[in-house]
Amino acid sequence: MDAWVWWAIFVALVAGYTLAVVVLRRRKRIGPDRALSLYGPALMIKTQRGKGFLDRVGRFERFWSVVGDAGIVLAAVAMVTIVAVLVLDATVALREPASAAPTPQEALGIPGINPFIPIGYGLVALILGVVLHELMHGVIARSQKIGVKSIGILWLVIPIGAFVEQDDAEMNAAPRRKRARVAAAGVFANLVLAVIFFTLLAALVSTSVQPAANGVELSQVVSGTPASALGLHPGDVIVSVNGTATTTATDLFNALAATHANQTVAIQYYDPNAGQTTVGSAKLEALSDYTHVASDRTKGFLGVSPSFLTPAQMKTVLANPTSAPGGPLVGATYWIVLPIAGLEPISGTTTGVFHISGPFAALGTGGFWILANILYWLSWMNLLLGMSNALPLFPLDGGLIFRDFVASGAARVKRGWDSARLDAFAGAAAIASSLAVVLLLLWQFVAPHL
Repeated sequence: MDAWVWWAIFVALVAGYTLAVVVLRRRKRIGPDRALSLYGPALMIKTQRGKGFLDRVGRFERFWSVVGDAGIVLAAVAMVTIVAVLVLDATVALREPASAAPTPQEALGIPGINPFIPIGYGLVALILGVVLHELMHGVIARSQKIGVKSIGILWLVIPIGAFVEQDDAEMNAAPRRKRARVAAAGVFANLVLAVIFFTLLAALVSTSVQPAANGVELSQVVSGTPASALGLHPGDVIVSVNGTATTTATDLFNALAATHANQTVAIQYYDPNAGQTTVGSAKLEALSDYTHVASDRTKGFLGVSPSFLTPAQMKTVLANPTSAPGGPLVGATYWIVLPIAGLEPISGTTTGVFHISGPFAALGTGGFWILANILYWLSWMNLLLGMSNALPLFPLDGGLIFRDFVASGAARVKRGWDSARLDAFAGAAAIASSLAVVLLLLWQFVAPHL
């Protein structure tokens, strides 16, 4: 479906939602004391059901206090990490061309709007992540004897979320440490869930997936080139060139760089459609025919582009990114950017370059990768929710945590300040941090155009 059709559907949904809200407000069906109320542009559908569950789970005060303290530490680490990433991105953005600037859609982590997040997997993962995020807020709040006024659904056309409405008066009157425990609870829940789903995915892939061939998968085959004449297609895996093994993209580039125009080379490749390895020959053309550079006249040209990762590297990134080529940081980065590279993490022709074994083979190739993708997106979206909510930005959890961090620090340094002055100072610091975060986010869009 064309992009303008999707935008037309989205605009129609927003218009219909807005009209419904206006009608309900005029009929006084929406209000602070009603089952329906507004939280910014979002519609809160409130209920008292479920509060008993929060009370029962939250009655173990000592346990949840320990969890809350762990959440504060984890949220602080996440806050420092995500701010450091934004600062690093800001420096990188200065060197990016205007064509590399992110689009507004890419800045929104909303499935179906962000081009890298699939609407199906993304919505399931986002809704589950938001629901468990809010439930953890409610459980920790009740364990700290902070009231919960209502729970329910938060609806803004798409996606559907959830909320736990805490008693603001009791929250503000609570000691800072208890407030911080409640605020950090959602970040803690999402990051722990991200680890759990990642671990399940890693176990699934490590025990069930084997590359069908040790080579380089092709992402593109240029039409009318020697590769196309040989019968190569995207998804095929080149195993060797003229007897030289090509287990990495660098190996492939080096093997082709050693060839010359009009040379006939032997290409060994795995064809996932046939399920077998084949050896063929291709007479290379002159690279200059495509680059129009005189110095390329003697260089051979096959006409292929390798995929982002080889099948072996893909398995390593999914099963244990800490052992990926380049080290743990590079492996973790690869794991995060798989959707940007056009992978979900495994979709399309890429599914054919792996053999599935063990008990999960009964799901079939399609069923297995649906399960793997569900686990991946559950982990990915929870990581996104946890890290983004850790930003020192109001009204996110990180903004509330940062404010109390500043107040606690100031209380130790300025012992003569009363609570009102401490709160005023912390509030000003939180506003400053919020503005700084907003500027860093906007800088990603502006800097490449400077």
